Amino acid sequence: MSLLTDKLAQFTYPQELIDRGIYPYFRPISSEQDCEVIINGRKVLMYGSNSYLGLTNHPKVKEAAIEAIRKYGTGCAGSRFLNGSLDIHEELEARLAKFVGKDEAIVFSTGFQVNLGVVSCLTGREDYLLIDERDHASIIEGRRLSMSTVYKFKHNDMDHLEKMLRRCRPNKVKLIVVDGVFSMEGDLAPLKPMVELAKKYKASIMVDEAHGVGVFGPQGQGLCYAEGVTDDIDLIMATFSKSFASLGGFIACDHTTAYYIRHSARSYMFSASATPAAVGAANAALDIMLSEPERIQHLWDLTHYALKGFKEMGCEVGNTASPIIPLFIRDNEKTFMITKDLLNEEPVGLFVNPVVAPAVPPQDTLIRFSLMATHTFEHVDYALEKIEKVFKKYGVI
Repeated sequence: MSLLTDKLAQFTYPQELIDRGIYPYFRPISSEQDCEVIINGRKVLMYGSNSYLGLTNHPKVKEAAIEAIRKYGTGCAGSRFLNGSLDIHEELEARLAKFVGKDEAIVFSTGFQVNLGVVSCLTGREDYLLIDERDHASIIEGRRLSMSTVYKFKHNDMDHLEKMLRRCRPNKVKLIVVDGVFSMEGDLAPLKPMVELAKKYKASIMVDEAHGVGVFGPQGQGLCYAEGVTDDIDLIMATFSKSFASLGGFIACDHTTAYYIRHSARSYMFSASATPAAVGAANAALDIMLSEPERIQHLWDLTHYALKGFKEMGCEVGNTASPIIPLFIRDNEKTFMITKDLLNEEPVGLFVNPVVAPAVPPQDTLIRFSLMATHTFEHVDYALEKIEKVFKKYGVI
């Protein structure tokens, strides 16, 4: 073995879980991603998807992807910066900018690349990035590539954020970057008090709306819109891999910032552009968001119903205010065992996501239960019944 492979061979924890039969990752699905999926030839109810509006197998979305392939082919064979810009990229960008209330939008190939490229390029050596300690990994990777001074503030703690802002030199750029909806715990960033602090200290704000767009607002415009702070937020990011039922992402902002990003964000300039199918699917998903707000309402009806059931059961659900419902276990081994048992339930299993460190602090391990607009109240009742059974078995409730 080389020194490299010898070092990597010491990484044995996943294999230990496999040997014990409780490894919970890379479970292959052999069907469409919907509220019911097929795993190992068996029907399983899906409560681990980010497809909040349930559009991944919507006929209009699929047909739009197919039509885009027929017209443009399967790929663009280059970056947006060079030969990879299509008219449908620009059409979608214009629609997205209007949708979230900004001058312009820029489509990237993935949501991760949006945060990686934008966060790393906007501020310089003498500037500041202020990051919530529970921000998504893509934001963390972006700040690692930044030359700026980075201050991390306690989760949703505006007093601590203000202490960090006081450390910054007043005449330098200060960019606050936060998730709007935090992806594991489902709680929301306090955008209104954050805006007040930004005004007080002349800071800018970027909000990751990956789990907010398609969920919040009357037509899914996002948390910034729902909170009435769109005009006070400098940059709004979202991804296509959740409510847009596709792959990609975008950043929306003013003309000046967009111009700079297009010529400076390396994950945009040096990556192949989003495929025609991905753009066509996202465009069709946007049509459905705008024309079928009842999907969003049903998603919220299900969310309130499920939350009520979990609370009555005695589950600890934290501060969630979204269709992401964390069921705190606070024990790695139990989290993995519960995930396995729920998948094996009869007559139909439950697919849930185990969340352990580093996605959450070690003491906050949880089962992530998330809902889609295609679920029914009967689906939720069944899940509550099975989760209560398994949680009691392991002494969680």
